[in-house]
Amino acid sequence: MMKLPLYEKVGYAMGDAAANLVWRGALAYLAVFYTDTFGLAASAAAMLFLVVRLTDGITDIIMGMIADRTNTSWGKFRPWIFWSTPFLCLFMVLCFTTPNLSDDGKLIYAYVTYIGLTLAYTVNNVPYSALMGVMTEDDDERTSLSGFRFAGAFMGGLFVMGFLPDLVKYFGDGDDAIGYQYTMYAFAGLLFALMVISVATTKERVVPVIKQQKSFSSELKDLSKQLLFILIPLAVMTAFFHYRNWLSGLVFVVVMSTMIWFIKRLLRKNKENSVAEGSGVQQDMLDLITNKPWLILLGLGFLTMMFNGIKYGVIAYYFKYFVGDELLAGQYFIGLLVVSILGALCTSFLAKKLGRKKLFIIALLLSSVLTCGFFWIPGQDVTAIFVLGCSAEFFAAMMPTLFFSMLGDSADYNEWLNGRRATGLIYSAGTFVQKTGSGFAGALMLVVLAGYGYDGMDPSTVEASLPGMALLMSFIPAAFGVMGAILMMFYPITDQMQTQMTADLIARRNAAKQITE
Repeated sequence: MMKLPLYEKVGYAMGDAAANLVWRGALAYLAVFYTDTFGLAASAAAMLFLVVRLTDGITDIIMGMIADRTNTSWGKFRPWIFWSTPFLCLFMVLCFTTPNLSDDGKLIYAYVTYIGLTLAYTVNNVPYSALMGVMTEDDDERTSLSGFRFAGAFMGGLFVMGFLPDLVKYFGDGDDAIGYQYTMYAFAGLLFALMVISVATTKERVVPVIKQQKSFSSELKDLSKQLLFILIPLAVMTAFFHYRNWLSGLVFVVVMSTMIWFIKRLLRKNKENSVAEGSGVQQDMLDLITNKPWLILLGLGFLTMMFNGIKYGVIAYYFKYFVGDELLAGQYFIGLLVVSILGALCTSFLAKKLGRKKLFIIALLLSSVLTCGFFWIPGQDVTAIFVLGCSAEFFAAMMPTLFFSMLGDSADYNEWLNGRRATGLIYSAGTFVQKTGSGFAGALMLVVLAGYGYDGMDPSTVEASLPGMALLMSFIPAAFGVMGAILMMFYPITDQMQTQMTADLIARRNAAKQITE
């Protein structure tokens, strides 16, 4: 099989370096910006994170379907990356801008700009994630490409997370609102340049065998019918998380049970009517919910994002209040991200030695155990904080690398089993669970802080919230890591099975090419 040239792997990595100027900037600093600079209450910011991220997950699924059905001379996915970049730059700046508005006006502004940012990110990053699935047929090359991708992601994260506090101080000169805004101008310019390079240096090679194709208007009509399967569960999940009482819990159980019954009924009906109606939206969705590897990866992506999202989200608070030096947060992020790059680049080698499934389980367990140690470290022991955090991050860095490479395997599995491939939809699930997990992680973090009485505009509330910050750095994220390791034990695709699937799919594609020629 063809080996991808080094320049293409590096070029692909630059795309995620650019995306992570947004992703990790929001993950690490948006919460503390909203509560301590913008002026939102922690409870209001928690609901903002949850609502925007959950609704954003819907657009991920839609964007995956649209990208799968796009056909241009540039390919399916690269045009979307290029077209969406200017909007991503714009909303990146607007999100970290503090207008002179009333409290209600600020809340509305935060919703509008954050929704704009997440929409622009979806249109950009869903096709970018799917691009890896069509750059090569070789699963080893995909693992290597995934390593390069996340090395690039961590490099982008290094810039925004490591240097943002110092840049805010430099540009703002005591005014954090101005500092954040001007810092984002600089990052937006860098983002645009990196995205253009990524589009110019990559190429789409894998062309799936297309059996039937519906018109775009028909696909949109199908999509509108399927949205309820996404909207209703998200609505009851949000209500249960917000109210956390017996009534919302009962509604959640009843609605989810009904949805499961309806899906099973739909699957039986589809099996009885075995005549294929084409590769429509409903068929794509049915393929996904019968794809066991994809379902496990869906849950795993959510749990790993909860694990990493909570840890990263609380760091700015932890260093500002628990350690007592907010500028140290930037240095800590640099340490984490340097180690993350090493972890991502080691993933391919270790996966070949141990297998991806076993490596994933080991990484989850070791990172979780090390994370628990934060509970016993005093705030003044900065050396221990750095050593323990970097040790845990080495293994945590392997999680997204393995996750996205294994999503490619689930796309192979679907094509191998059903003769259909929806690469964009499957990879959009990756960004869907990341955003959903990020929303819940950010909301849970702020709910815990609010539960301890934290108010970013009232310094007298800080002391009582310190135990909550310690839990958010230790046991709370570790619990999600352990759950992820347990779930990964049920992942069905072995290395031997993946090798057989790859060989079978290549043979089918070659046979289809000979027929068309």
